[in-house]
Amino acid sequence: MSTITLSATPKGNGYQATVSFPNGVAMSSAETYPTIAEALTAAALKMLDMPDRLEALDRTEEASGDHGRR
Repeated sequence: MSTITLSATPKGNGYQATVSFPNGVAMSSAETYPTIAEALTAAALKMLDMPDRLEALDRTEEASGDHGRR
């Protein structure tokens, strides 16, 4: 099973949004957001704007035989 992490870290007067993928790639926002909730929302929206990365996760799991079943 793959894990994608959405995080908000303090930066300046707000929070920076970050999306981290299981292959070690992490993307952080250039802008800061006034609240943790807004930063996490921005990270989630960014992730949804990258369907190719999400589809690649599906292909990786299918190739490894791990379909999230335990």
